[in-house]
Amino acid sequence: MDQILEILKDIHPEHDFFSSVDFVTDGLLDSLDIVTIVTELEERFGILVDGEDVTPENFMNLKSLDRLLAKCLHNHASSI
Repeated sequence: MDQILEILKDIHPEHDFFSSVDFVTDGLLDSLDIVTIVTELEERFGILVDGEDVTPENFMNLKSLDRLLAKCLHNHASSI
């Protein structure tokens, strides 16, 4: 989760991602930010984020992003 927070802080160091329950609704992330996060996750972890997983629910908060990353890592490991 630390690497996810690092990505978020690189994008928006001015935001407090711990106090938000929903990053999208609270205006902390927009669609361009989500694309940036997907790109960073794919590059850092050598994974692919399925387009079907690029939904607001998966980018709501740190827990949902962590679950998305875990799912992508699992899928990547299964395909090797």
